[in-house]
Amino acid sequence: MSEERDIPGTELAGTDEAARRSTITKLAAALRRSDEQPRLLLAAKLARELLPGDSGYGDPLSTAGSNPSQQLGRRLTAITADRPSLLSEIGLSALQVWESISSQGAEGGELEMAILFTDLVDFSDWSLHAGDTVAVELLRDVGAAIEPAVEGRRGVIVKRLGDGLMAAFDDPQDAVEAALDAGAAIAELNADGYQPEMRAGIHMGRPRRLGDDYFGTDVNIAARVADAASGNEVLISESVRERLDEEELKLKRRRFKAKGAPKELAVYSVKRRER
Repeated sequence: MSEERDIPGTELAGTDEAARRSTITKLAAALRRSDEQPRLLLAAKLARELLPGDSGYGDPLSTAGSNPSQQLGRRLTAITADRPSLLSEIGLSALQVWESISSQGAEGGELEMAILFTDLVDFSDWSLHAGDTVAVELLRDVGAAIEPAVEGRRGVIVKRLGDGLMAAFDDPQDAVEAALDAGAAIAELNADGYQPEMRAGIHMGRPRRLGDDYFGTDVNIAARVADAASGNEVLISESVRERLDEEELKLKRRRFKAKGAPKELAVYSVKRRER
């Protein structure tokens, strides 16, 4: 008698293992057969339209990020890039719902928020003559000035854009205060004779979130408002102004016209009142 037979339950364990292997094999075969049935694949795609969240989840924009669900989404899409798969659609459906549940909770995944854009005036021209070493050192100092101001006002940095950034805030008052704090901190910097001047624009809206980024008309408007600002100036749209506590802020209406922004958009320059 072998040593294995002397151990109680060995035969049952072996039988259970064989049963599990058989079940897995049958399941894999069933999934392969399902992938060969276009109707099931089409039904899975149509079902995603009825599920909460982004029914297009799985494309490069929606999975651009470092979250585990985004990484898994990229892998699922890459594996089945050459051949549509029912299993992939089921997996992406689950990730789609998970992303919807774990998002900020607004209907459709779209919350009203203040979008802030910043950059430095004439930085590109200066950096051509200053050289990369000095320019990069300045960008380090600029980041150290802007990012604490944003995060200290409960803002989220969406992305860094060379000599500027894009950030999102739940509260427009926080966005304005952060921009003013950052501008004041940057005004204290100096690099090889260059005195950096930050310009900023803020607009309130409901951007569309895809992956770790935001897209849509409201994002474009915020960028256009920032482009219209002068050095050491923060511009805000009417949608921001009407939500501000103006007791400590001084606002001045600015003429504004920009391609890609509503013609009737009212824009204001905002500063802190002198005490």
